[in-house]
Amino acid sequence: MAAVITALFIGVSAPEAIAHGDVVPQAVDTTGLKPLADWLESNPYRKDKTAIRIGDSAFNQNCARCHGLGAVSGGIAPDLRYLPLGDEGDEVFLQRIRKGAVRDGRVYMPPFEGTLSQEAMWAIRTWLETVHED
Repeated sequence: MAAVITALFIGVSAPEAIAHGDVVPQAVDTTGLKPLADWLESNPYRKDKTAIRIGDSAFNQNCARCHGLGAVSGGIAPDLRYLPLGDEGDEVFLQRIRKGAVRDGRVYMPPFEGTLSQEAMWAIRTWLETVHED
């Protein structure tokens, strides 16, 4: 009987363990970064130590649950260490973080525009460049 109950429990709870579920983005304190008005096409904070510190924290709070600690993916989402450096990577990063990704009606990544500020997004990108791998 215990085996039946265990099997039922696993069958009912397995989808919860596998699914991401709805997660609430965490606020990012961007104090110390130059405020930005219009959306920029390239990272204005590249190699800025304050942006790196803020981006590290923001990534851990908002991105690591899918993209992995240190941006080392465990297979749920792309490994962001391999984003191209510079403007090429900025374009890919900004498009995805702002608009998200939906395929076949499934949300693979939620859009963060309107949730995270442009400053927070660029801070995350700045930090990502510090963990880049070829």
